[in-house]
Amino acid sequence: MSVAVLEHPGPWSEDEYFALGETPNRIELIDGSLWVSPAPSKRHQHIAFLLARGLYAPAEQAGLLVLQDVNLRLAASRVVQPDVVVADTDDLGNVVEAVEVKLVAEVVSPSNAGTDRLLKTQLYAAAGIPWYLRVEQPHDSVELHLQKLEDDHYIPYVVARPGQALASDDPFPIHLDVASLLPRRSR
Repeated sequence: MSVAVLEHPGPWSEDEYFALGETPNRIELIDGSLWVSPAPSKRHQHIAFLLARGLYAPAEQAGLLVLQDVNLRLAASRVVQPDVVVADTDDLGNVVEAVEVKLVAEVVSPSNAGTDRLLKTQLYAAAGIPWYLRVEQPHDSVELHLQKLEDDHYIPYVVARPGQALASDDPFPIHLDVASLLPRRSR
């Protein structure tokens, strides 16, 4: 990232945000401020890929599209890049609108735990996204926490731990074995 980005006067507009183009960093726009983080770890990316792959067929059967690291506009001057989005949208353009999203998923890593468990959860709820899937990584394993929007916050719906499967008819028929998200071990 260039020094000009760091010396930007005042709040960022969406036009200025999108003018940054593609970068090696994950850059999100929250209320005129840029949130910059390096690319997620290899394990994080692998779990997100396996999750997207596991959601792909059931989402497609429901007429939905599964996307990774897409620009998701939650509101004016709020553009984030979730790990996985399942939306009633097409594959044109570079932004998914919150009203199109049926489910958003985040893989929690130690470096972003507070953001994914608290802040992004509140932002997704405020945008009216009906389902939030949080992927935890306890003790080198994986847990899936599917949450449903109720009023202005998410409530627990289904939790799947190692040896179990996430099974739900909502937001579309899902059957996802937790073991399918465990990355292969390095050799």
